Amino acid sequence: MAALLSCHSCSSSPKPSLSLTRTCISGRRAALHTRRLGFRCSSSRLPRFNLQEKDLPRKVSRFCLKECAFSIALAIGLVTSAVELDLSANAAPLGGPVLPDVSVLISGPPIKDPNALLRNALPIDNKAIREVQKPLEDITDSLKVSGVKALDLVERNLRQASRALTQGKTMILSGVAESKKEHGKEQVDKLENGMDELQQIIEERNRDAVAPKQKELLQYVGNVEEDMVDGFPYEIPEEYSNMPILKGRATVDMKVKVKDNPNIQDCVFRIVLDGYNAPVTAGNFVDLVQRHFYDGMEIQRADGFVVQTGDPEGPAEGFIDPSTEKIRTIPLEIMITGAKSPVYGATLEELGLYKAQTRLPFNAFGTMAMARDEFEDNSASSQVFWLLKESELTPSNANILDGRYAVFGYVTENEDYLADLKVGDVIESIQVVSGLDNLVNPSYKIAA
Repeated sequence: MAALLSCHSCSSSPKPSLSLTRTCISGRRAALHTRRLGFRCSSSRLPRFNLQEKDLPRKVSRFCLKECAFSIALAIGLVTSAVELDLSANAAPLGGPVLPDVSVLISGPPIKDPNALLRNALPIDNKAIREVQKPLEDITDSLKVSGVKALDLVERNLRQASRALTQGKTMILSGVAESKKEHGKEQVDKLENGMDELQQIIEERNRDAVAPKQKELLQYVGNVEEDMVDGFPYEIPEEYSNMPILKGRATVDMKVKVKDNPNIQDCVFRIVLDGYNAPVTAGNFVDLVQRHFYDGMEIQRADGFVVQTGDPEGPAEGFIDPSTEKIRTIPLEIMITGAKSPVYGATLEELGLYKAQTRLPFNAFGTMAMARDEFEDNSASSQVFWLLKESELTPSNANILDGRYAVFGYVTENEDYLADLKVGDVIESIQVVSGLDNLVNPSYKIAA
C-alpha cells in the first residue's frame, strides 16, 4: 500500500488539544506526524482561528472515529476498488467536507513542485506545449532511480519531449499571444538548444548536471506558456472590482531575520503570487506589501503545521484601511479547475462541490494562503500562512483546507527553510521584484 493512514486513540488528558496523528508507511520509510488544526492570529491573545476549548473532547473523538473509518474504507477500497465513503459532514472537524470517493484519493501521486503547480494553473489550453512539459517534469522521478539506469530513463524523457516539440512547434507558436510573439519564439529556440545540451550531458553521463538543465528547460516552457496568456481572462465581480486586484502574476522576496539558529540567520524566500486564479486575494497582499505592512512584523505561529503572520499590534486582527478607519476584509476566493472564473464568498463544501478540484491546491511545501475566521468566509484581511505538510497525508481536495481557504501563491525558492522559522523571527522586508504593473486599484497610492 503506497500510504497507510493509521488512527490512534484520543488522549485521556484533562486538557486535550485538537491534534491529528497519522502514520505514513511508504516503501522505505515510516514517519509519525502530529498536526494541530485551526488558524490563530497571535500567540499573545485568545486564538481567533481555533475551536473553543469546550468543544475539543467531542470533536477530537469524532475525528478519531472518522480517521478509523477512513483508514478501513481506504484499505478495503485498495483491495476491492469498489468502496465508496459516505461520511456525514457533521462528523468532520471544523466543518470539514465529506470525503470524496476512494478512487479520487488513490488516483495518483500529487504534484508537489510549486513551479509545476504554477505552470498547470495558467489559463491556457495548448495541448502541444503540455506534451513537452510533462516528460521534462518526469525527469525528476527518473533521477530518483539509482545507478546508470536513471540516465537511460532521463534520455527517454528527453526523446519524448523533443518529439513533442518537433511535432507541435507550429501549434505552440500559434498559441502565443500576438503581442508576445517575438519573445515566445525566442523562448522556444532556447528550449530547442537546451534540449540539445541536455542530450550532450546524458551522453557524457554527467548525472549531476541533469537537474540544473532540467530546471532551465522548464523555465523556458513556463515562459512560453505565460506568453500564451493574452490579457486577463475574465471580469471581476462588480462588488469587488474596486479592490486592489492583481491581474496576472507577481513575484516577491520576503527577507526574514532568524533568531537563535546557528545554521541560518537571514533567509530570502521567493514567492510567486497568482492573480490569474486569486486576483482579489493576491491583489490585497501586494497592496499591503507596498504599504510595508509586513516589514518588521514577527512570525506569530510556527508549529510544524503552518507558519503564520499578519496580525498587527493592537486590538485589530487585520489591516485598518486609513481611508475608512475600518478593517479591510476580502472575500473567500476559490478557483475550480475547468471554471472560467473563481467562486466567491463560499467554500466548495457549502456549494456542494465535494469532488471539485482546486486550481491552486494545498500540495506544495510552502503553499501560501489567507487565514480567516473559521465561521466567516469573507473575514480574511492581512493574516497569511504557509503550509508545511506532506501531501500524501492530506490528499488534494480530500483535506480540510482545499476549497476552504484561499490559496494565492507558492514559495518557489528556499521553501525548505520555512520549517526553521520560529515565533519571534522577524520579517525584515517583503519587496515586489516583478509584476507590480499587474496591480490595479492600488490603495497604497492614496494618501493616508
